Amino acid sequence: NKIGFVGGMDIPVIKRFEAGFKAGVAAVNPDAKVLINYTGAFDKPDLGKAAAATMYNDGADIIFHSSGATGNGVFNEANDRIKQGKKVWVIGVDKDQSLEFGDQVTLTSMVKGVEEAVTKYSKMVVDGNFKPGAPVTLGLKDNGVGLASTSSKNVPADVLKLADEYKEKIIKGEIKVPEQ
Repeated sequence: NKIGFVGGMDIPVIKRFEAGFKAGVAAVNPDAKVLINYTGAFDKPDLGKAAAATMYNDGADIIFHSSGATGNGVFNEANDRIKQGKKVWVIGVDKDQSLEFGDQVTLTSMVKGVEEAVTKYSKMVVDGNFKPGAPVTLGLKDNGVGLASTSSKNVPADVLKLADEYKEKIIKGEIKVPEQ
C-alpha cells in the first residue's frame, strides 16, 4: 500500500504528472499512500538513487519517476535491490525505459507521443494557425501520452484491460484528471 513518485523540478508540468499519478493510484487503491520526493534536478542520477532508496526503505515497491536523467538513479537503485533478491519496480517516463534498463525492473513506462506533437505543430504552421508561446496540451485522446507497447511483459492482462477502461473514461470526459 505504498508507492513512490520522484519528480525532478517542482514546476507545473511535473506537478501535473504527480497529480494525475496520485489520482490514478487513489482510483484503484484508496488505501495506498503515495510517497513524494522532488529532487530539484533533471540531471542528477545520484539524487534519484537516494530518493528511491528512501522510498524503497519506507516500504514502496513501485516508483514512478518524472525526473529526466535523475530517474536513471531510480532505476539504478531498483536494479541494485533486485541483485539483492528484493522485488521492486520502476515506472519509466517519456519513452519505453525497459529498452535501456530492462524488463526485470521496468514495470511499464508512460510514453510521450512526440510524433503526434510534431505532426500537430507542423500542421498548425502550414495552416497558418501557429501561435508562438501559446500552450498546447496533448492528452490521451490526442495520442499525446500512453503506455509503452512492452507493458504486457510485466503488467497482467486484467490490469492493462482496466487501464484501457480508465483511458476510455478519461477520453469521454467521465473522469477528469486533476492537474494539481
